[in-house]
Amino acid sequence: MTILIVMLVLSLYRQLVIEQQNQVDKHLAAEMQRYQQLALTVNRRSFAAQIRAADPKTALIAWRNSVDMVGALTFLPENMPQLPETKDFPIFTGGPDKLHILTGGLVMTRYGPVLIATRTDHLATLIEKFINAAFWAVAFTLGLTLALGYIFSKAILRRLVEYNRLSEQIEAGHYETRLPVSDSQDEFDMLARQFNLVLDTLEQNLRAVRGVTDNIAHDLRTPLSHLRIGIEQLADKPTNELADASAELLEELDHCLGTFDAMLSLTRIEEGQQTLDLQPVSLQQICQDLFEMAEVIAESRDQVLDISLENDVQINGDKYLLFQALFNLVDNAIKYSPVGASICIKQCGKHIQISDNGPGIVDEDKERVFDRLVRLDPSRHYKGTGLGLSMVKAILSRHKATISLHDNNPGLLVNIHFK
Repeated sequence: MTILIVMLVLSLYRQLVIEQQNQVDKHLAAEMQRYQQLALTVNRRSFAAQIRAADPKTALIAWRNSVDMVGALTFLPENMPQLPETKDFPIFTGGPDKLHILTGGLVMTRYGPVLIATRTDHLATLIEKFINAAFWAVAFTLGLTLALGYIFSKAILRRLVEYNRLSEQIEAGHYETRLPVSDSQDEFDMLARQFNLVLDTLEQNLRAVRGVTDNIAHDLRTPLSHLRIGIEQLADKPTNELADASAELLEELDHCLGTFDAMLSLTRIEEGQQTLDLQPVSLQQICQDLFEMAEVIAESRDQVLDISLENDVQINGDKYLLFQALFNLVDNAIKYSPVGASICIKQCGKHIQISDNGPGIVDEDKERVFDRLVRLDPSRHYKGTGLGLSMVKAILSRHKATISLHDNNPGLLVNIHFK
C-alpha cells in the first residue's frame, strides 16, 4: 500500500510540473504574439511606450533601442534562445526578495529582439511545498501502515498461539476441545470452523469405535465363555456324548467367526474394496424372488406375506448383494413380527417398500439401528450379529440407493429408493 501511495505522489508531482510548464509556455506564447502584432501596428516611440507600461506582474518585457534598455530589465542576458525555446536566468532586485528566477526567451520584431520573461521561482516554491507535504504524507502513511501491520501481526500471532495451545490439548486426548470462532468471520474463523467439523467427526467416530468395541465384548463374551466351559467339560463327558458336545461348541465358534466375517465383509463393501458384479437387474424380478423365498418362512410362523408389483425398472447392480440386503429386511420383518402378522413387499418403479404390523422401532432408534453391532433386543433373544442393517445400508449406498425407516402404525415401514 505504501508503494502505491509513493507511486501516486510521484505521478501527481510529475503532472504538477508538466502543468506548470504548459502554463508558462502558453503565457509566453501569448505575449510573443502580442508584441509581434504590436510592432507591426505602431511606430518605434509608441512601441517603446507600450514596453515601459507593461505590467511586470504579468510579464517582464525588455527591449534595447538605439540608445538604452527599455522595459523592466536593465540588460539582456546572454545566449537567450528564441521563443518558444526558453531559458531560466536570475535577476537581483532591491526588494525583500532580492533574487528572482525568470523563464523567458527572445522574440524577433520589426524593431529588433524583445525579451519576454515571467517569474517562475514562486512555482518552484509551490513544488517544494508539495514535495514537503507529500513527504510527510508518505511518512505518516508508512508509519500508520507499520503500526497497523504490527497490531495485525500481534493479533494473528496471538490466535496462532491459542490454536497451538488447543491443538496440544487435542493431541493429549481432550477431543472435546474446539477452536474458538469469532464474529469477524475471517479466514481464521473459516479454518477454525472446518477444523471443528473435523473434530466433531473424529469424536463421533471414536464414540462409534467405543460402541462397537463394547458391543463386540458383549456379543462374544457369552459364546466364548460357553466355548471355554464346554472345552473344560469335554474331558468328563462319555464317549457317546462327545460328538453332540463338539457340534455345539463348533456352532458357538461358527457364530463368533461369522461375526468377524460379517464385519470384514461390511468394511470391504463400505470402503469399496469389494468389486461389484454389475449387471442389469430387474427390481420386479428380484422382489418376486424375494417373495418366493420368504413366503415359506412366513407361513411357518402363521404370517401373511403379500407382494405388489408395478412399473418394472432395471438398474445396474450386483444382483446377489441386492437380494441379500432386501432379504435381510424381509427376514427382520418376519422375525420380529408376532404370529399372524401381515408383511407386504411393494415395488413401484425405483421405489420399494417393506412393511409389517409388528412392534416397530421407536423414533430415537431409527438411525441407530444402522450402526454396527447395534441390537435393540437387549436380552439377545434372537440370535444374530447386529450387522444386518449396517450391511443393508452399505450395500444400498454402493448402489446409490437411500433407505429410511418410518412408522406403519402399527409396525415398521422401510422405504428404499434407487436413483
